[in-house]
Amino acid sequence: MLKKIFLFIALVFLSAAIVQAQSVTGKVLDAETNQPVLGVTVTPSSGTGAVTGEDGTFTAAVTQKSGNIKLSHVGYDPQTLTFKIAENGTVSNLGTILLKKTESTSLEEIVVVGKGVIDLARDRATPIAVSTIKGTDIQDKIGTGDVTQAMVNTPSVYIGNQASGFGDSRVFVRGFGQDNTAYLLNGQPINGMEDGLVYWSNWSGMSDIANAIQIQRGLGSSKLAISSVGGTVNFVTKATEMRQGGFASFGIANDNYYKGAIGYNTGLSKNGWGASIMLSHWQGDGYNDGTRGQGQNYFLSIGYKPSDRHNFNFLLTGAPQWHDQNFADNITDYQKYGRKYNGNWGYLNGEYLSERRNFYHKPVANFNWDFNINSTTDLSTVVYASWGRGGGTGNYGNSSSNGPRKVDANGQYLFDSVYAKNTTGTPDGIGSQAKGNYLIRSSMNNHAWYGVVSNLGKKLSENLKLNVGMDLRTYKGSHYRQVENFLGLEGWTEGRGLRGADHSPASQLTMNTVNQSMKADPWKAFFNTIDDNQKIDYDYGENITYGGLFGQLEYATDVFSTFFQGAVSTQSHKRQDIYDYLPEFKDADKVNNMGFNVKGGASYKPAQNHIVYANAGYYSRQPYHDNIYLNFTNEINPLTSNEKILGLELGYSFTSPIFTASVNAYRTSWSDRVTTTSTRLSADKTYGSGITVPAGDFVYTSNQGVEQVHTGVELDFVLRPINKLNITGFVSLGNWEYNGDVLATLRNEGLEFLEESRTDVDGGKVGGSAQTTFGLGGKYDIVKGLSVDADWRYYANNYATRVVKDNLELPAYNIMDAGLSYKFFLKNNKNLRLRFNVNNLLHSIYLSDATTVIKATDNIVANDPSKGTYESTGRLYKGIADANQVYFGLGRTWALTLRYTF
Repeated sequence: MLKKIFLFIALVFLSAAIVQAQSVTGKVLDAETNQPVLGVTVTPSSGTGAVTGEDGTFTAAVTQKSGNIKLSHVGYDPQTLTFKIAENGTVSNLGTILLKKTESTSLEEIVVVGKGVIDLARDRATPIAVSTIKGTDIQDKIGTGDVTQAMVNTPSVYIGNQASGFGDSRVFVRGFGQDNTAYLLNGQPINGMEDGLVYWSNWSGMSDIANAIQIQRGLGSSKLAISSVGGTVNFVTKATEMRQGGFASFGIANDNYYKGAIGYNTGLSKNGWGASIMLSHWQGDGYNDGTRGQGQNYFLSIGYKPSDRHNFNFLLTGAPQWHDQNFADNITDYQKYGRKYNGNWGYLNGEYLSERRNFYHKPVANFNWDFNINSTTDLSTVVYASWGRGGGTGNYGNSSSNGPRKVDANGQYLFDSVYAKNTTGTPDGIGSQAKGNYLIRSSMNNHAWYGVVSNLGKKLSENLKLNVGMDLRTYKGSHYRQVENFLGLEGWTEGRGLRGADHSPASQLTMNTVNQSMKADPWKAFFNTIDDNQKIDYDYGENITYGGLFGQLEYATDVFSTFFQGAVSTQSHKRQDIYDYLPEFKDADKVNNMGFNVKGGASYKPAQNHIVYANAGYYSRQPYHDNIYLNFTNEINPLTSNEKILGLELGYSFTSPIFTASVNAYRTSWSDRVTTTSTRLSADKTYGSGITVPAGDFVYTSNQGVEQVHTGVELDFVLRPINKLNITGFVSLGNWEYNGDVLATLRNEGLEFLEESRTDVDGGKVGGSAQTTFGLGGKYDIVKGLSVDADWRYYANNYATRVVKDNLELPAYNIMDAGLSYKFFLKNNKNLRLRFNVNNLLHSIYLSDATTVIKATDNIVANDPSKGTYESTGRLYKGIADANQVYFGLGRTWALTLRYTF
């Protein structure tokens, strides 16, 4: 009996040895560098698999004589090979295997965490109009700009306001602004909950941490009940990287710009832990005068993968920054002082000082959990938080043209005259509006935001998949003004007219005197808050809560797919006003709104490379907080209702190894909405309320009841005629118009009501974004490691950002960007990459934006035709009346970057 037991054990070990002896071996190299690739996952059709070592080699145990073996690695195209072991052998050597870097626009190999929460086009079989930008292209294209510069070569996308200052860009998708395009960071909504806006200066580090940007135009694939009227933009950030290594980079650019960054990845340890960290610093003078800026970016990602079923990742990132701002000025000012003129700065005691500085620090933290429950079910959840601190500076007090703030021969502020007025004309040192004093204030906009998004995916059958989930958010904001610079004063006093139950301003009941100031510094603003009794002008806040449920059912076969999405949400608002209301009336009534959306679509593949599709969607979207309460008081706006959006899309796409193209036609109608525009006064003006707004201040116009209809056609393509050449192109033809009439309400910078009017805007062109655009680009690999690229764009039918019937059309213009890259290949998979790019290579001089509508045929003096029109007196610039307030686009800019990867 004992002999039989030993014999059995021996046979077991012998069998195991025989099985183990069957293996597949090989060596994996980077196709571009010929360097070994560490950490490639090798998965055979039968057996236990393996991972490549530092020399790129692997040995995978197999249990069959023949089969398939798959190699996959983040950032590389997956590759499947066949193997066959000879009858008298035990090893199949596949030799050297070359893996190519991912070149397609698919994010399959880029998304590491949040696979169920991050709604990408690849996750749905029914297609949409989509463009994807990879991390390397983002870094190459932006130069000295913010991350929006990477999106300029996308159909129906227009980037405006770039001349305002670093991070002040505005993105339009199919003619819809940032408050009506959904922006997501790893599945986390980042549009402001008060107004839906996105301030790109708060995300100045996005270009360093983004793995990819996917721009979904129109209805998109997002399952959330979000404001995707124009489209959805997904920012997919880096996560904890699998490989150990890091990088260091340094760049210089025009106007004394430089930037340095370092990063390091620990790699994933045997017990499943890993971390990635990155730090950067940038600063520069800005392209236009008086647009200096400086900022940092920090990024920390900690990952833990205890098993194939669970993947955890914690991310913390922030980009504290400050930048001085430029506003639209009259063309006459540019003609007098130069195209780079900015009237917001001057000198105090011989030192540079800007009246308008934006400063902000917005750390964002999120925790992702991907849970593979079983072969048919997975759960993905992100819990997130953000804390914003900072604001913007501006004039406060008697700053009109007749006041103490004067300009020199170059159009710059003479802050010395302000200082003299404040010190010599105010014996007690306590300034006020009545005494004619002036100081610089900060308008603070702080918030705390917490939320969770979770999605459960269930494969019901081979062809049917169900997704259900939730989106919960809570937001608390606070807004007030504080003194940034007393300009020689020792304090400031003003009366507070406290409101009662009827919300009407009361007579002066109390005086408010302050003697503390706080510099416009993002780090200081984040860790310090001024005392309540030191706030001026206003002090209010809001609490917003949001809850949404969503679901999607999709049926897909090899030739046909169809889907249905639905979401319902509830949103509550509560405003509190401490400064302008009696204590017993500081809390406004709570407002609750329900909203929903439904989307559906289908696609059909008549042949291998062809697909046609159609999508439709309807939104009933709750109004933003700033539109619910009238004139920034606690009075509820009776005209505000849910906005209605109807979107229709038709598309066709063709794919092949050489040529890929898509055509999309769309129609989006949007009614019961509110828009806000701003105008900077060039002279003092008194409004119907009796309030006089001084020159240099902004007047904000809110338009209620606006209806827009956007129709258009888009074409984009990629052509690869040879391996070394890649050609891209796009065409966007749009017609975006207003319908009906609007109710316009005007307010000053202190949010006071100025006047109200109703205007016919039927047939008026929607402004802010070029309705006709063309683009053509190419990249050519000259030799190994050396490539050159160029992009040309044409913009036309761009109108002023005003809601009017007869809008002002700006002249068409062209832009050419170019770049050169060279990579030095070093030992052990290290490399040194040099990138030089020039934006607006041909130095085109053009008008990118306009904020006023003054026609060439308008009288120079409204009530005196004898003075002539702008046209008759020759006061035109490229056919535009020279009294219009505009932004000139940036001229030629350049950037040189050196990046060492190890």
